[in-house]
Amino acid sequence: MQYCVINSLVGKLLLAGDTDGLKLVSFQDGTHPVPHDPSWMYDEAPFADAINQIEAYFAGKLRAFTIKLKPQGTAFQLRVWKQLRTIPYGQTMSYGEIAQAIGKPKASRAVGAANGRNPLSIVVPCHRVIGSTGKLVGFGGGLDIKQQLLSLEQGCGVAIGV
Repeated sequence: MQYCVINSLVGKLLLAGDTDGLKLVSFQDGTHPVPHDPSWMYDEAPFADAINQIEAYFAGKLRAFTIKLKPQGTAFQLRVWKQLRTIPYGQTMSYGEIAQAIGKPKASRAVGAANGRNPLSIVVPCHRVIGSTGKLVGFGGGLDIKQQLLSLEQGCGVAIGV
């Protein structure tokens, strides 16, 4: 596995993956940073496309990622993460709406748990999932970063240090 750390408008991001695809995008300045495994090799070259797309996203020039992804999770988690990728840029869905969309209308809590385990933050837009009341709830990078990402997508820009 290879990894690199890049700077973004919301802090440092850890990217990790291999020839199968990108497996991890983690907020290193958020509330739950993921340390890289000591066996991983640092190399930015394999992530050139991912870095370019992430930079374009933060510049407001990219609305949908086309990076080759290879998330690792249970069948249910993979189903939820696939559904997250259908949430349009700048829009949100509730956990209950995601549960309905995957045919498991009573599984909103399980959807929340799967959303919380999303290994590909930003690229698989878990930040677009909100509570049923419309409030921002739960986010591995912290609610400040979630708000910044949603503000960016809704044309408000990213306010650093909000």
